Amino acid sequence: MVGFCFGGGVAVQLTIQMPGGLASAVSYYGREPETADVPKIKVPLQLHYAEVDNASNPGRPAFEAALKASHVEYTAYSYPGTHHSFHNDSTPRYDEAAAKLAWQRTVDFLNKTLR
Repeated sequence: MVGFCFGGGVAVQLTIQMPGGLASAVSYYGREPETADVPKIKVPLQLHYAEVDNASNPGRPAFEAALKASHVEYTAYSYPGTHHSFHNDSTPRYDEAAAKLAWQRTVDFLNKTLR
């Protein structure tokens, strides 16, 4: 599953609510789950963050610490100079270079995890 913004949080939440239901999940600047729920994640995650994002970034350190403590396979990327919704080409925050790089990473990750 791939989700953006609210959908990014939903993608991660579904790895908790549907154990065995997803092969992997990709979250773009989504809110993190409660740290107590992180051990329930049993699939690989790919997380994309904007450098400037007061909605998603504050909870990121605790989320990543919980992922590490729970031995969840994940990769997190932060894109310098970008803002929340940098992948949305209908907003002035769109960053074409970051969006293309993030999307290529997403496709590569899904090709690896969905086989």
